[in-house]
Amino acid sequence: MDTITAIDDQKRGKSRVNIYLGGTFAFSLDRGVVQEQGLHTGQSLSDSQIDELVRADLFGKCLEAALRLLSYRPRSEAEIKQRLYRRFEKETTDRVVLHLQERQIVDDAAFARFWTENRESFSPRSKRLLKMELRRKGIDSEMVDEVLEGVDDEESAYRAARRKGHNLGKDYETFRQKLGAFLGRRGFSYDVINRTIERLWQESS
Repeated sequence: MDTITAIDDQKRGKSRVNIYLGGTFAFSLDRGVVQEQGLHTGQSLSDSQIDELVRADLFGKCLEAALRLLSYRPRSEAEIKQRLYRRFEKETTDRVVLHLQERQIVDDAAFARFWTENRESFSPRSKRLLKMELRRKGIDSEMVDEVLEGVDDEESAYRAARRKGHNLGKDYETFRQKLGAFLGRRGFSYDVINRTIERLWQESS
């Protein structure tokens, strides 16, 4: 058993404190862990208790990093794990992700819907390309198919083309070439592209 002889604030990290055992610096902890565990000077700690404190502190660091990632935009389970594995061991990362899943903060189905709706609203593309994007994000193939069930390539291509078509000039060949290339980059098939071009050209004539 080791006895806590001092708990001192860190000069740089205001949220962290240094723990001294037997008069010697032993490790640092987040202030929240210290308060949660009720640590105080004169308290004796076993090796297993010390290990648990360090694990709890690491869990808090990893959780904070995960929440910071999620503050920018929703992310898939695979995305979060990929980023956190760079800084934290697998066991800690997996515990954090499970913690977030249990609280529905990380939800692959919700993420897939968010990603699809965002693309459909601001940058329409083909179902095939959307599927590739979601699979790269680590979303299960069956879940992807379910989320994309209502996506219609004809309508998606039309909405994408309407935004682009106004700036392509009045010459048909130029219009066709530029709009075709644009829709091709969005993953639409040759037939869908041709029908969309003709539809937009007729509307603009």
